[in-house]
Amino acid sequence: MLHEKIAQYTQEINQFVAQSHEDVEAFRLKYLVTKGAVRNLFEAFKSVSPDQKRALGKSLNDLKQTAEQKYKILQAQFSLGMEARKRDEDDLTLPGEGFVVGSRHPLSLVRKEIVEIFKKLGFSVAEGPEIEDDWHNFTALNFPPEHPARDMQDTFFIKKQDGNDIALRTHTSSVQVRMMENGQPPFRAIMPGRVYRNEAISARAHCFFHQVEGLYVDEDVSFADLKQTLYYFVQELFGEDTKVRFRPSYFPFTEPSAEMDISCTICKGKGCALCKGTGWVEILGCGMVDPNVLENCGIDASKYSGFAFGMGIERITNLKYEIKDLRLFSENDVRFLSQFETELI
Repeated sequence: MLHEKIAQYTQEINQFVAQSHEDVEAFRLKYLVTKGAVRNLFEAFKSVSPDQKRALGKSLNDLKQTAEQKYKILQAQFSLGMEARKRDEDDLTLPGEGFVVGSRHPLSLVRKEIVEIFKKLGFSVAEGPEIEDDWHNFTALNFPPEHPARDMQDTFFIKKQDGNDIALRTHTSSVQVRMMENGQPPFRAIMPGRVYRNEAISARAHCFFHQVEGLYVDEDVSFADLKQTLYYFVQELFGEDTKVRFRPSYFPFTEPSAEMDISCTICKGKGCALCKGTGWVEILGCGMVDPNVLENCGIDASKYSGFAFGMGIERITNLKYEIKDLRLFSENDVRFLSQFETELI
């Protein structure tokens, strides 16, 4: 009985012809899998009498090799046939497949727009290191030793063995200091860049964010120059109907100092959740450069004066695109980023 089965399967395998990939797979499933025909014969072989095992064993091994060799031939034939058909079907005159072009990050879009606006006013772009020493980040900017910004709750300090501690910069004002130390007035520049604060991450705060600060130092610079510069900036960025107001404030490095608000871009000044019903939204701080800062940088404060301002790019982007959660800017969610399509120039 076993001998007859071996002869039958050998004949079937030799005569098998495949018309498709499915036929090749059916051949494999019938003869070569664990519960296939060949495997079943090997199971039956275990019960054959010892005097028959020598002859039947050789026949079984020949059948297995025949099945495996046939399967390899069928695979090769089908593969070559598919490649030939594919070559026949390809139309080389058709256009190639397109590819998806990414877009700029919303923070990059707003930063670029801010830079372009101030370039129209003659401001250049200056950059500096993100890891700073105490002098450039605090002392030169008129921060006394007991100032709260030096506290570990606000700043990422890095202790060094030589005692000259450094920190991740808390503002790009340090770039202003470096500019004034290494040159002579007039200065007219903006300083975009990433800054760091030791804050809990939430929808309204993050441990890192982006700033654009500005500095203008020359003879006879006044607060009127500061106001007109910022009026122009706001109307260029948010539209000519945007209203502006200045509120007295305090910063160690400017005197007098002010916070600047604009009419809410969402409710147009009528009052909403974003502006907390006031109709106004704060966007930046500004003021006249403190004479002590000028003197610390080697500039004669009796001859020169200047103004400075600083804003968070995230805050401006929130207002421009009505984004309510700061964490979206750093989560790299393609669903969020794909909304800001633009040409990659």
